[in-house]
Amino acid sequence: MTMSEDIQNFGPRLKVSELDHTRPQDIAVSLSDAQATALARLLGIEDARKVRLTGVLAPVGRRDWRFKGTLGATVVQPCVVTLAPVTSRIDDPVERTWIEGLEPVTAEESEIPEDVTQEPLGPVIDIGTLLSESLALSLPLYPRADDAELGEAVFTEPGKDAMRDEDTRPFASLAALRDKLKDSPDESGSE
Repeated sequence: MTMSEDIQNFGPRLKVSELDHTRPQDIAVSLSDAQATALARLLGIEDARKVRLTGVLAPVGRRDWRFKGTLGATVVQPCVVTLAPVTSRIDDPVERTWIEGLEPVTAEESEIPEDVTQEPLGPVIDIGTLLSESLALSLPLYPRADDAELGEAVFTEPGKDAMRDEDTRPFASLAALRDKLKDSPDESGSE
């Protein structure tokens, strides 16, 4: 199954030609356990539960559409320190505007558009893609278990003093100089 086939299962694909352009439309998508598991696998996380996207899809102007709503999900990711499972609750706002005639960004290296919530309006508005992209962007970047602590790793060549985290602090060398001067006898002869 390809990624695009998988995403289609995460929400409805609304044909723009069949949407009523005179009034807003309520959107409510709750993923089944199987869909949430498939989405977790697609996103490379351990688990996803209670995945829900709710909001309103409303016409903007004569041809454009805007979705404003909320994404809710419980996700499980590995801790960046211990790899233990970390459960996080996500409740984030979601906004997307589909604009007719907007040119898609196609170059591999291009400037990021000022408004990343806009995309070209095609023949369909894919709510499943909106849900999966929104969840991917809302995932905690560095999930960490409550009791996880990153210890200090010290590496050096044999016979040399290791550089510690404290040595990299901006004023560490000044503090060492101060301590050295404090310990040495005053050259003027007074103590």
